[in-house]
Amino acid sequence: MKIATWNVNSIKARLDNAIAWLKDAAPDIVCLQELKCEDAAFPTSAFEELGYNVITHGQKSYNGVAILSKPQPEDVRRGLPGDDDDSQARYIEAAFSRKGGVIRVASIYLPNGNPLGTEKFDYKLRWMERLRAHAKQLLKLEEPLVLAGDYNVIPAPNDAKNPEAWTGDALFQPESRASFRSIVHLGFTDAIRQMHGDAPGLYTFWDYQAGAWQRNNGIRIDHLLLSPQAADLLKDARIDREVRTQERPSDHVPVVIELA
Repeated sequence: MKIATWNVNSIKARLDNAIAWLKDAAPDIVCLQELKCEDAAFPTSAFEELGYNVITHGQKSYNGVAILSKPQPEDVRRGLPGDDDDSQARYIEAAFSRKGGVIRVASIYLPNGNPLGTEKFDYKLRWMERLRAHAKQLLKLEEPLVLAGDYNVIPAPNDAKNPEAWTGDALFQPESRASFRSIVHLGFTDAIRQMHGDAPGLYTFWDYQAGAWQRNNGIRIDHLLLSPQAADLLKDARIDREVRTQERPSDHVPVVIELA
C-alpha cells in the first residue's frame, strides 16, 4: 500500500499537476493540504475518474485538507478535537479496511505560526498540543496509523539547507521543534528518517523566491509519522522531488511511503 502526502498550494491551480502525478505514482491513499477552496468547489469528479474516493474538509480561500483513496473511507472525522471554536479546516481522518484489520490515516495542515510574537504563533502551539492529545488517544487503538501532512516544522538543523536563515521563523523555533518531538516521542516513527537516517538534502519545500529551487535551498516540513503498528510495515519512503520541475508547481512536493 502506497500512502502519500502533498501540500498542493491550491488544488484549482495545481489540478493538472496532481492528475499527472497520480497517474505516474499510483498511490493508494493521498493526503492533500492547502486546498484553498470549499468542499463544493473541490474538483471531486476529476479524481473519481482516476478511481479515487474523495473526502474533503475545505475552507474558502485558505487552508483545506482532503484524502483521496482507492479503498472506501470509513469512520471519517473532520476537524481536530479540543477546540469547538476553531473554524480553520486543517485536519481530516479516516479508517480504511485492509487484510487483517484497518489502517487509519490523517491529513494534517498544521498552522504556520508566523509572525512570531503574535496570536498566530500561540495558535500554532495550542494546535500542536491538541494534535498530541488526539494522537495519544488514537495510539490506544493499537492499529496502523499514519499522521501525514504539512507540519510547518523543521525538526532538526539537517532538515534545512541553511538552518541559520530560519532562526527567526516559527517553523524552526525551539518551542515548535519541542512540540513536534513530543508528538514523535509518544511512539511515532518519522518515515523518511527511518529509511534514510540522518542524510542531508532531504527537502520537501522550496520557496518561490530568490531561486531557492535552483540553489536547492530547501527545508523538510512535510512528514509522515507512523504508529508502531504502521512502522512495522514500512518498506520504503521517498520524496518525489521531480514534481517541483513541473510547470506552475506547488512549492511543496509529494512524500510517499510504501507499507507491506
